[in-house]
Amino acid sequence: MKRKATYIFYAVGICLATGFLAGYATETSVNDWYPTLNKPWFTPPGWLFAPVWITLYILMGISAGIVWARGFYHRWVKKALYLFWFQLLFNGAWSIVFFGLHELFWALVVIVILLVLIVMTIRAFKVVNKRAAWLLAPYLLWVCFATLLNYRIWAMN
Repeated sequence: MKRKATYIFYAVGICLATGFLAGYATETSVNDWYPTLNKPWFTPPGWLFAPVWITLYILMGISAGIVWARGFYHRWVKKALYLFWFQLLFNGAWSIVFFGLHELFWALVVIVILLVLIVMTIRAFKVVNKRAAWLLAPYLLWVCFATLLNYRIWAMN
């Protein structure tokens, strides 16, 4: 149990650090560039994003920590974690492309790739631990919503 808690602690920390870095990329654009964009009626209020992402990063970290604790020597664990860290890289890249570079189309490309990677990660996690896979379901749903939002913003601008 202590070993699992240690892996969860580190994985949650890595996920939150990714979120912090992504938040840093969005910080300036959220107040000056983003408000100037045309957005669809279903755009959530700005205050909602931080608590949602913090919750999702914690769930992602718990999920990854559960898988990691199974032993990195196991080939299914390795595959699952490689996919997880790769999708986390795309997660952070989206904020940089969308908010940092103001590239709406390329952000859409990144988020579609992210969606595919999340599905692949969930499938790989399911082989190792079903609970860990289910912990990623809210993340998948939110990124589906974010993909639709990104698409509509791109189409409207």
